[in-house]
Amino acid sequence: MSVPPQIESGAAPRVHKFGGSSLADAECLRRVAAILRAEAGEHALIIVSAMRGTTDALIALAEHATRAQPSWPAELAALRDRHLRCAADLLGEQDQHGAAWLSEQFADLHEWLSALAVLRTPNREAGEYVQGLGEVWSSFLLAQYLRAQGHACARLDAREVLVIEHGELGAAVDWDTSRANFVSWRAANAQPWCVVTGFIARTADGRNTVLGRNGSDYSAAIFAALCDARDLTLWGDTDGVLSADPRLVPEAVPLASLSYDEACELAYFGAKVIHPQTLTPAIARGLPVRIRNTFAPEHPGTAIGKSGVDAASPVKGLSAVRDLAVLTLEGAGMIGVPGTAERAFGALHDAGVSVVMISQGSSEHSICCVVREADAARGRAAFERAFAGELARGAIARITTQGGISVIAAVGDGMAGQPGVAARLFGALARSSVNIRAIAQGASERNISVAVASDDAARAVRAAHAAFWLSPQTISIGVIGPGKVGRALLAQLEAARPRLLRERQLDLRVRAVATRARMWLGEAAQAPRWHEHAAAASDLESFARHVKAEHLPHALIIDCSASDDVAEHYAAWLAAGIHVVTPNKHAGAGSRERWQRIRAACGQGARFRYEATVGAGLPVISTLRDLLDTGDELLAIDGILSGTLAWLFNRYDGKAPFSALVREAHALGYTEPDPRDDLSGTDVARKLVILAREAGVLLDLADIEVESLVPAALRASDPQSFLDGLDAFDAAIAARHAQACAKGAVLRYVARLDRSGKASVGLVELPQAHAFAHLRLTDNIVQFTTRRYHDNPLVVQGPGAGPEVTAAGVFADLLRVVGS
Repeated sequence: MSVPPQIESGAAPRVHKFGGSSLADAECLRRVAAILRAEAGEHALIIVSAMRGTTDALIALAEHATRAQPSWPAELAALRDRHLRCAADLLGEQDQHGAAWLSEQFADLHEWLSALAVLRTPNREAGEYVQGLGEVWSSFLLAQYLRAQGHACARLDAREVLVIEHGELGAAVDWDTSRANFVSWRAANAQPWCVVTGFIARTADGRNTVLGRNGSDYSAAIFAALCDARDLTLWGDTDGVLSADPRLVPEAVPLASLSYDEACELAYFGAKVIHPQTLTPAIARGLPVRIRNTFAPEHPGTAIGKSGVDAASPVKGLSAVRDLAVLTLEGAGMIGVPGTAERAFGALHDAGVSVVMISQGSSEHSICCVVREADAARGRAAFERAFAGELARGAIARITTQGGISVIAAVGDGMAGQPGVAARLFGALARSSVNIRAIAQGASERNISVAVASDDAARAVRAAHAAFWLSPQTISIGVIGPGKVGRALLAQLEAARPRLLRERQLDLRVRAVATRARMWLGEAAQAPRWHEHAAAASDLESFARHVKAEHLPHALIIDCSASDDVAEHYAAWLAAGIHVVTPNKHAGAGSRERWQRIRAACGQGARFRYEATVGAGLPVISTLRDLLDTGDELLAIDGILSGTLAWLFNRYDGKAPFSALVREAHALGYTEPDPRDDLSGTDVARKLVILAREAGVLLDLADIEVESLVPAALRASDPQSFLDGLDAFDAAIAARHAQACAKGAVLRYVARLDRSGKASVGLVELPQAHAFAHLRLTDNIVQFTTRRYHDNPLVVQGPGAGPEVTAAGVFADLLRVVGS
């Protein structure tokens, strides 16, 4: 009874099955007829589901009638009117036969329901008879329409042919009896086309029954086997089997082909397009199956056969099953004891608990399995009964359940024998801050399943989908501080987004922007006009919650402010799995305790990148990191780290007053709004603290010896008074300059860290031959003296200030996060 036999026939027919959405109304039925004219060929079997929503309505009717709820007659009338309207629209008001036949059907159903209302006792046979009527009605409507269109078409109630037996593994077909019945029926009804009811069957003793939810697909495969079909096409409302559930991954794509094994794995783990049992008869006889879209028949759909076409990714698709729980049995008394697993799963079998996934550590200290959440309490009780003795004497330490679990399955024949697939999956989940509760992989290597918290399921599927290049890598981005740098960054992101999406499968979505006073929270399409929609008062906690959207795999906040208060949030964001990129120096140069909290939070998977805090777009921090990571020994760091101060001392030759150059730099926008922020040396000192900490020297700002160029008498005045009063101090700078010139030297404002950890920032005299003596006007320069680069230090030089280059440095850090 397990293998579908082949039968002798003439031309091998084609089998087409249409789901409920394909038969929802008269217009849909006309579309189906058009498809059949184009696709069915000379001989065809057409298996149909009930009109969309009908089976659910019939189940509800039976339940309501059994409970004698007064609403059921009105519900029945509404269902009858829907079918009569469809018949009138499809067949015409003059077709009295169709209306009379349907009215008789509904009158018969009314008697069944009335009997249930009197008995008030659920009856399985009656219930299954009622819920199978939708296919009877839809098959009648389609057959009548096809005949009206001039097609020679028979109609088969599957209960006249199909005999099944229900068992633990579902509906098993009595192939011999069903074949004999089908041969006899076809001999008496020899029409080229035949419309067949899906879903319904009868038992060996003649009782009405059904094949279970989505059983029409199974019916189609059964009848394809019975008639030795050429192929089977399942018509629905999607363009084939998708690479993931589009509700979780909107970018999911139709798969061109799948092997039987791949399709079975995806179907078992929740892919709704195909029922797990459907492929059993197809596999037994190598029947080609194709999934197509009734509403887009021009699309080729997904072909399913003995082998799928090789794909660029080892993973073809991902599925997710929700509403699960992890059931764990653990204890030292299990180690090396034969039969423990048998007892455990035997207990679950006896309790009627189905196991979705199994995971056992090689130490044998624990066995965990994933079950339906609704069955978790019953499963735990079954374990407690089965191992009562071991629990009493401590051989079993504990039996636990954890609800709110989903299983994510990555499926693909290309996974077999290919190293690194699991690593890519687990890496993608780690980068998305998704914790894995249990892991299972079959010996076939075509499936890796992981159990995760249901709250993380959408993010996990999207992250894995992107990791295997099935969809773009999507990053949810929030930008804080849309000043000069922030605006430049937003413009660069908007300009680069189409190219990155096209060339690198990278989907950068700016979904939040915050100023000091207000913020915008929305979706990427609105980002270019965020300022028009920014109405809410700034709240960084709400901002972060919006950026870390559950439906998006990666979240990243870019802080372009100069706020110490914003930097205070970094550790919490990183701990929550939100990457942080910033040119804000307050985190790297602020309190040592906060810096250490930030670095510790990075150990949980989120990335912290801050290249632009030193040297804007120059690769200063990354160069230092590369030197240290490759085992070099740092001897000293020297640098000109302020574009403003570089410009001032590159220009200053003693001819024009220093105060005049400061005013010119301020007018050109080279300085901060208050030039003292540049001249005080504090900004340079912060950069040196960042470099020192990166080198492992834990300095604080107070440890830096800083020479301020702001005269003490002007430090407390307002910015304009400072500029007006600066002339009085020109003589001091002129004297320093003359002294340097007398020695054949130049003045430069330099930051220095030596191997002992001593750090200073100030105005120094350098020889004319020094690398710092001949810079372009606003260039930054950093010189690394190391064991390897001792006689000829390594120099990084280039523009170290300006909104565009700083924004580019931030953008580069963002791309490093994505690629890490």
